[in-house]
Amino acid sequence: MFSIEAFLVFFVLFAVAVCLMASVRILREYERAVVFTLGRFERVKGPGLVLLAPFIQEMVRVDLRIQVIEIPSQDVISRDNVSMKVDAVLYFNVVNPERAIIKVQNYLPATNMLAQTTLRAVLGQHELDEMLSERKKLSADVQSILDAQTETWGIKVSNVEIRTVELTENMVRAIAKQAEAERDRRAKVIHAEAEFQASQTLVNAAKILGSIPAAMQLRYLQTLTEIGAEQNSTVVFPMPIDIMKPFLEIIEKADRSMPRPNGSDKAALTTQTPVEH
Repeated sequence: MFSIEAFLVFFVLFAVAVCLMASVRILREYERAVVFTLGRFERVKGPGLVLLAPFIQEMVRVDLRIQVIEIPSQDVISRDNVSMKVDAVLYFNVVNPERAIIKVQNYLPATNMLAQTTLRAVLGQHELDEMLSERKKLSADVQSILDAQTETWGIKVSNVEIRTVELTENMVRAIAKQAEAERDRRAKVIHAEAEFQASQTLVNAAKILGSIPAAMQLRYLQTLTEIGAEQNSTVVFPMPIDIMKPFLEIIEKADRSMPRPNGSDKAALTTQTPVEH
């Protein structure tokens, strides 16, 4: 049987062990301890070994690492009355452990709820096209608003990424039709501009060829050469009068210089001289 002295020794050792367990804490490099003495804030301790007065002091661990929160899908109505679902990812960390514990009851769900309401409010002020094309700018706007509101909680919002924008099937089909119509419009504009440039080039070429007859003849001969190279069996090609004119003038001069027969001259005189009665 145990004696009273042995029981007292065992009790003292047990009490010392309980006090050591209640007073000794070890914090990692990324952790801080917000220490309270009889319910009043004393200071922030850590990392490393932290000693607390048993039954008088208590502490709350705070993680200083960047935390990631998935903002669940939110129903958003854009400024142009388009309904959609938007979800995002929030990155933040605690920069002031004292404020994070004292100023807000539970900073993790509080930051999550604030991010949801801010996301709906910011996206509701923009149109659908802006949400689809300027997602990075909208994410920066949400991040700046959240950072300004959580500063009093000792929380720094480092980034907000809008992950997906989910539209209804009818809206997806409407956007596809709009994109197709836009592509058709651009194609027609490009085709019209090409036709205008081609016609303008042809007009300039015609002016140059018209001002220099020799150039027109060279172009005509080049066209004949190209057609002949295509191994066509029969080619009907009109002869420009500009090319034939020198030859016609030579033939006409030759006719005038040639002597005519007497009979023909008399016949010409007879036909040309009037008969008097």
